[in-house]
Amino acid sequence: MPARSRRLHPAWTVAAVGFVVLLASAAIRATFGILLEPLMDEFGWSHSDISAAASINLVVFGLAAPFAAALIERVGLRRVVSAALLLIGLSAALITQVTQLWQLYLVWGLMAGAATGAVAPVLAATIAGRWFVARRGLVLGMLTAANSTGQLVFLPLMAHLVHDGWRWTMLVVGGAAAVALVATLAALRDRPAAGEAAYGAEAAEPPPEDPFPPTGRPSAFAVLRDVARDRVFLALAGSFFVCGATTVGLIAVHLIPAAHDHGIPEGRAASLMAAMGVLDIAGTTGSGWLTDRHDPEKLLIGYYVGRGISLLILPAALSMQGGVLTLFTVFYGLDWIATVPPTVAIITRRLGRERGTVAFGWIFAAHQLGGAAAAYAAGAVRDQTGTYDGVFFVSGGLCVAAAMLITLARGPRVPLAEPAAA
Repeated sequence: MPARSRRLHPAWTVAAVGFVVLLASAAIRATFGILLEPLMDEFGWSHSDISAAASINLVVFGLAAPFAAALIERVGLRRVVSAALLLIGLSAALITQVTQLWQLYLVWGLMAGAATGAVAPVLAATIAGRWFVARRGLVLGMLTAANSTGQLVFLPLMAHLVHDGWRWTMLVVGGAAAVALVATLAALRDRPAAGEAAYGAEAAEPPPEDPFPPTGRPSAFAVLRDVARDRVFLALAGSFFVCGATTVGLIAVHLIPAAHDHGIPEGRAASLMAAMGVLDIAGTTGSGWLTDRHDPEKLLIGYYVGRGISLLILPAALSMQGGVLTLFTVFYGLDWIATVPPTVAIITRRLGRERGTVAFGWIFAAHQLGGAAAAYAAGAVRDQTGTYDGVFFVSGGLCVAAAMLITLARGPRVPLAEPAAA
């Protein structure tokens, strides 16, 4: 057998840059939970007013994902990521000048949503698919963890800065975007060079056969048209809707206010979220490792059932605090976005790499639509009832329903047939 090269494969450098980009891009979304009460105090806006801005951001973030995936195939990974990071920095600067609710919707909702959507988990799927054959699931798990962990890890610093005025938190967002932009320009590459093999491949290989051979690069709408009635795609999109509702829409936006309702100080609540972020690195990376070795459908069923049970006990955990709340924090951190590696594995197995990545963009759009619905609905319910308990109970039931939905994805492993030529 040929001797293994000691030189670091360039795929790992690209993966490291992707980790930094996804970590940094999540900083602006970490502001949802930490700025809700300061904005209410300064401008007199309600929970539902600010939750609507979060909902717009999550919708645009999700809808941008499939178009970003298609755009990456056309103009290149480096260009799309660089433009997105510049827009994130601009959004951070403009948020500090917001004085009207419509301005918050425009900047925080539309601009920041589109920018972060361009470096959503489709970036992780693109890097893992182009640069890795071996360790693909593991790398996808690590990159996915960066996307969600960044949203949680920045919280303690922001919670500290917010006491000096909420606008100072935007320095964290702008600084993170600047660091990521420098790393992107210095070391991010679109794909392996001619004659260069992906990590784990014996030699440079052509891409796998696509069950939908396109005349050019796959477009977002063409892929959606092809898979819109496929039961596997629909089952994954439906379950990911619930995933988004119970993470970025509910816990990321409303856990800190819910903890405050139970007498838990804002700083401690932010620390719980940060702990979830640290645990998410282990949980999602471990999920990628498991996906390389086990049935991804069974993994998803286990993740959703466990998440549902944890949400059902959350009201009691917030009331009792102590060990029960710690147990919830540990489990939810490990499970936060562990659903991504098996979901990507299933849809890529179904459609091939290029179209599978774009289809995952649409599945991720469903994730963000779920997050948007939960972010707004939870705020509205809190305004009407004075408590989040009912929202947590309903969300737990939805997770169990998502686990049942995944059973529909447990079909043949063969890809979809090629559509008839027009």
